[in-house]
Amino acid sequence: MRLHGVPFGTLYVAIFYTTPMSPSNYSKIYITIRRIPFGKVATYGQIAECAGLPRQARLVGYALFNQAVDDDLPWHRVVNAQGTISYSPARQKADHLQRVLLEAEGVVFNRRGRIDLKQYRWQQKIRHRKAR
Repeated sequence: MRLHGVPFGTLYVAIFYTTPMSPSNYSKIYITIRRIPFGKVATYGQIAECAGLPRQARLVGYALFNQAVDDDLPWHRVVNAQGTISYSPARQKADHLQRVLLEAEGVVFNRRGRIDLKQYRWQQKIRHRKAR
């Protein structure tokens, strides 16, 4: 929850609301990422969908960026929709580490640096909530 103040005359009214970047959404993302098995990968969009956050692939990237490096989260198993590592100067050369970790799990990259998602993509069951 985030707190935003809205001036209302001489009163100060506080409004609470859940934002797309709320801690509860990050928790859903981290729980989903922890379910990716050894030797498999998932895409940012796939994680978002499985976490109940459809069309929020970018939020998955933000959640990973904000995660502590020493955590047990298998962050290296999340790749982009093309089956490649999303390179970023903000990752301080962790891009190479991601590839090394995936290769150590038996994930193979082709000459163009792509992973065959048909072979290595995690095939999870997405739990759809029943309409009330």
